[in-house]
Amino acid sequence: MTGTQRTPRQVRTAAIASLVGSALEWYDFFLYGTAAALVFNTLFFPTFDPLVGTIAAFGTNAAGFLARPLGGVIFGHFGDRVGRKSMLVVTLMIMGVATFLIGVLPTYHSIGVWAAVLLIVLRIVQGIAVGGEWGGGVLIVSEQAPSHRRGFYSAWSQTGVGLGFVLSASVYALVQTTTTTEAFLAWGWRIPFLAGIVLTAVGLLIRLRVMETPVARQSAAATKPARPPILEVLRSHRKSVLITFGARIAENGAMYVFLTFSLAYAAKIGLDSGLVLAAVVVGMLIESFAMPAWGALSDRVGRRPVYLGGAIAMIAWAYPFFALFDSGNPVLVFLAVLVAVVICHGAMIGTQPAFFTELFDSRVRYSGVALGHELASVVAGGFSPIIATALFAWAGASWPIALFLIGMGVITVVSVAAAPETNAKDIDEHDRADTAEADTEVRTG
Repeated sequence: MTGTQRTPRQVRTAAIASLVGSALEWYDFFLYGTAAALVFNTLFFPTFDPLVGTIAAFGTNAAGFLARPLGGVIFGHFGDRVGRKSMLVVTLMIMGVATFLIGVLPTYHSIGVWAAVLLIVLRIVQGIAVGGEWGGGVLIVSEQAPSHRRGFYSAWSQTGVGLGFVLSASVYALVQTTTTTEAFLAWGWRIPFLAGIVLTAVGLLIRLRVMETPVARQSAAATKPARPPILEVLRSHRKSVLITFGARIAENGAMYVFLTFSLAYAAKIGLDSGLVLAAVVVGMLIESFAMPAWGALSDRVGRRPVYLGGAIAMIAWAYPFFALFDSGNPVLVFLAVLVAVVICHGAMIGTQPAFFTELFDSRVRYSGVALGHELASVVAGGFSPIIATALFAWAGASWPIALFLIGMGVITVVSVAAAPETNAKDIDEHDRADTAEADTEVRTG
């Protein structure tokens, strides 16, 4: 065992802590997307046509995505210089406070347009927090896992993303089914946001117990190079950033079409939104525990084959997904969601943590992973529900949305095909070399 690896028990502890903390942070972030699809158009944009109001609500959702690269740059810088653990604690605190404030925010009928302005500001704060969190949550596990099981262990951090969605959607479904429509619009929608502050406290207790990765400890102890990590990434790791960005396009864009836009689409074609929400929750729950299996498969056959398989499957499933929705058959709707989420999306997101970790060197890894990951979140995740809604408003049919999914899939296939195979990479060797190189750079610079 190398000096940068932990015992199996320590790795499992890091994986569990990353899972739980990530689930709570993403619970907060996903609440907004669900509320944007269900109620924000009525509460914060009541003067618009319902479809235009939905687009406006998704627009405020996109504001959070626009802020994510900023969070990635800020927290990536300090994560590379100070350590992963401290950034995970700070981002969770910021997310919890912003989510609670959304829960107490007055609506349009109380303070007019300022309600929408404050909503956007708080969504931006959420975006900064989650943009800084993902890279640290992944690295706290992947940098401690043995190389031959890095895919399996690091995928548990992604399981937290899925469970966060399941938790947020389940709480919303519970509140929605136990209140009248009037009560839900008046105060029921606030309950999941207010509950987030309690969950944040739980997450902080867990994250404070996590051990810093040996790689981060070595980097923190080493003499700091004069060049900020983000500039080093842009100078020496541009290809890795582009690969990370392109690989994320289909995964992230499709996720928000499958999970967020599908709720609004169901309402427009007369499907029960509760049915679709239930299908999404079941799909995400299954996917959450399938992710480590996809990660383990990538340990055996490689990162690229598994990731490419998911992207190609998504391309093939784009038209059938909407055709099954249009059938109105509950069983077929469930089938559409399960295949899309567990297989198409799951193969990509389950492979991501190890794949992206292995593309970057240790002293800029947090910044590099965060930059590529979060830039794609803006382009794909932030705008895909808006684009999908606008395409449906234009055509009155699902075929342009299917073409949109196919286009994103092609971008990802090309990007991953251009990437090196990384599953045999010994990041420990590179990490030790990076630390020595950083010291030399400072002494000679």
